[in-house]
Amino acid sequence: MPTAVKKESYAALVRRTFDAPREEVFANFTDPGALKRWWIAFEGGSVIDARVDLRVGGAWRLVMRDPYGTVTSLGGTYREVRVPEKLVYTWRWEGDIDVGESLVTVEFRALRSSTEMVIVQELLPSEHQVQFHTWGWNQVLDRLAKLLMR
Repeated sequence: MPTAVKKESYAALVRRTFDAPREEVFANFTDPGALKRWWIAFEGGSVIDARVDLRVGGAWRLVMRDPYGTVTSLGGTYREVRVPEKLVYTWRWEGDIDVGESLVTVEFRALRSSTEMVIVQELLPSEHQVQFHTWGWNQVLDRLAKLLMR
């Protein structure tokens, strides 16, 4: 009988505290119009399209253009939606960046008048992908923090 080979996977962890109520942070994280304003990892890039079907089994998708004009897409399916506390969804890059499907869990923790966001992205295929996704999360969350300060 053949034995299954267990594939090694890695996880990225990002924590961020925002000076805004949990409901506002959650809304900006799930509203397509808001996502177009802040989900930009590269300075000079833009989000061309953002779609969110915020329900278990619903799909999400972002289409981005980097400063050099390269278009990249990613998307997935919601597995858990608890407004405004928690999201669990799959994440898959489309096109040339095929690193398989990962799983993202985002918790929105109320702290008096601020919100702590804890993001775990698991099932990444390498330490390099952990570093890349951690960098990306920090870039976009910096922009979300600026948006929430207005």
